[in-house]
Amino acid sequence: MQASEQPVLRDIVLIGGGHSHVGVLKRFGMQSVPGVRLTLICTDVHTPYSGMLPGYIAGHYDYDQVHIDLARLAGFAGARLYCDEVVGIDRAAGKVLCRNRPPVPYDLVSINIGSTPQVQAVLGAAEFAVPVKPIHQFNQRWLSLLDRVRQHVGPTTIAVVGGGAGGVELTLAMQHRLRQELQTLGRDPNELAFHLFNKGPDVLPTHNPRVRGHFEQVLSARGVVVHHNAEVQEVMAGRLRTANGKVLAADEVVWVTQAAGPAWLRGTGLALDAGGFIQVNEQLQTVTDPKIFAAGDIASIVGRPLEKAGVFAVRMGPPLADNLRRSVLGQPLKAFRPQRRWLALISTGNKHAVASRGALGFWGDWVWRWKDSIDQRFMRNFSDFPAMDAPRAAGPAVSLPLSIEESQQAISAIAMRCGGCGAKVGATVLSRALGALTPVARDDVLIGLHAPDDAAVVRVPPGMAMVHSVDFFRAFVDDPYIFGKVAANHALGDIFAMGAEAQSATAIATVPPGLEAKVEDLLFQMMTGAIEVLNEANCALVGGHTGEGRELALGFAINGLIDESMATVLRKGGMQPGDVLLLTKPMGTGTLFAAHAKLAAKGRWIQAALASMVLSNRRGAQILREFGATACTDLTGFGLLGHLVEMTRPSGVDAELRLSQLPLLDGALETVAAGIVSSLQPANVRLRRALRNQAEFVADPRYPLLFDPQTAGGLLASVPAAHAAACVAALQAAGYPHTTIIGRILAQADALEPISLVA
Repeated sequence: MQASEQPVLRDIVLIGGGHSHVGVLKRFGMQSVPGVRLTLICTDVHTPYSGMLPGYIAGHYDYDQVHIDLARLAGFAGARLYCDEVVGIDRAAGKVLCRNRPPVPYDLVSINIGSTPQVQAVLGAAEFAVPVKPIHQFNQRWLSLLDRVRQHVGPTTIAVVGGGAGGVELTLAMQHRLRQELQTLGRDPNELAFHLFNKGPDVLPTHNPRVRGHFEQVLSARGVVVHHNAEVQEVMAGRLRTANGKVLAADEVVWVTQAAGPAWLRGTGLALDAGGFIQVNEQLQTVTDPKIFAAGDIASIVGRPLEKAGVFAVRMGPPLADNLRRSVLGQPLKAFRPQRRWLALISTGNKHAVASRGALGFWGDWVWRWKDSIDQRFMRNFSDFPAMDAPRAAGPAVSLPLSIEESQQAISAIAMRCGGCGAKVGATVLSRALGALTPVARDDVLIGLHAPDDAAVVRVPPGMAMVHSVDFFRAFVDDPYIFGKVAANHALGDIFAMGAEAQSATAIATVPPGLEAKVEDLLFQMMTGAIEVLNEANCALVGGHTGEGRELALGFAINGLIDESMATVLRKGGMQPGDVLLLTKPMGTGTLFAAHAKLAAKGRWIQAALASMVLSNRRGAQILREFGATACTDLTGFGLLGHLVEMTRPSGVDAELRLSQLPLLDGALETVAAGIVSSLQPANVRLRRALRNQAEFVADPRYPLLFDPQTAGGLLASVPAAHAAACVAALQAAGYPHTTIIGRILAQADALEPISLVA
């Protein structure tokens, strides 16, 4: 997370990671606007480039070659990335509504979400067809289809609905790939039958006759049966029916037609065209609301209808970025002038392509190589970034149009700040941010946030003892909601690891100074995430302290309850020779987030790591107690080796670690192999003296991960060998799929090194 001395004055929210928005992010990354913050909201962290998607389906490219990593691109642009689904826009409140997180305020918003297949318009299509759009969701559908064809014994019939360029190109790409798959499996590729259903009399109706004629020849030569004037009216299990009454038995139906805008746009009050697309002017600004822009397939330029083609979405990127910049600066906007004729390069699946522009049409293998060169160059624009420690280009000093009150707040935010209690966040801002939160209610919380006072008062129930723990760290992701979840989950870990139940939490937070509205929302987003985790653990947030600081940070002091007899306490000491050593979560958060800060980690690696970090250890600790765990701790900053040493020494035992069994997060091996490690790693490496035979394993690629500091890591526990298999199965069934036996506990030897490694 990049700290900035410049307070945030304006927020631009980008909805969707389409071709136009990746251009916006790149341009803002090359030259930012001081005081302007970008937030990208999208469902996936990798967005496909439509121009290369057929080549991916045909097997010519791998996943990463055709997908833009939005996490890395957002990091380069200094933008926040929120992974969620947008379900609406509250224009009166100026907020984007999301399915799984608090609303996101905006000063300007831009929409670039592509189109949605209108499968609901055709009976049975929603249930039995595989829609291609939105294309960012197509990969899983394609992989499932690929697997089903591999597993299907005997002939397979695939019907593609849609005779435009997209449908034809997809048909030929799928056919090429699937035939190769069957050949590899030793099966007859002629088991495959492809049928293309076209509503009109010609395929590729927007292209010239020469191009249409060539594709008719290609389809015929490849054995694809084309059904003209055959509008599909019903899709059923294993078959479809056309308007003229023809019925075709089909194992798979792929839908590449009748796309429109998503249903949620109808609730925004924005003007939409007949297809549900957002009506915009030549400046790509909605005709309804000057604060909202739209680009790509979802935009419909009034008086200038455009084909839904990726080339226009790409070309809209630069003018959209310029107009967002101009709008926030209060400057006149510029018109987007789309070309009347444009070049389409359409592949035929087998490294052959057709060029089409106006009345021109030509083709050949060389055209595919030309197309490949263009596509690869385009993708490099969004994957090759300067090092994060290189000087970043900032825009020239500008004056954002601010109200008098905002100007005063901005001057105050930039000025030298007070220390002591003068560094507190203002009471009004704090009360508004926290007022919307609802901590879980507990009878043993006598005074808490429901009736705030100088301090909280909680009752210790009879027969119970208090367990205290505290954790605090600065933000390492740009999403305050997710950061709040991780921080709360991390703080609760010590309580659960000891076999206690959380009772109450007191928060301590620092937030960067800025406009009151921005500070208020930052606090609200962060504490909403934290409250959700605390409430789920039945832990009441009872108070806290919030002050200003250069970087966002959050921590909690947690009180827990445990039977005062201490009979249920799980301590670090207590390991017994013969016990089995278990770990419930994969490791690697230290190296991954160090790489994330350098734009060297894939977005999907970071999202998987965050999913692991927000997984609570509460149920895991309960299961470990049920299976007689003899010792337990949560894996955090000292890394696996550091925490294991903390357990073996008070237990008076040795341990054997099996390196090959360590569960690792995706990407951890790649980033640590690149020499990227956490800043805490060198301190943890000093504990290597506890290893009996480290010289034998220093070259093992997993060896550095013994020292990798973890945030909200899993539970490291020793369990009697007789219960180990059942305990692992129970943990995996309870939502800890990576739970693994990573070693065993041995009787203490005379050597000073208590831990040995095995392959």
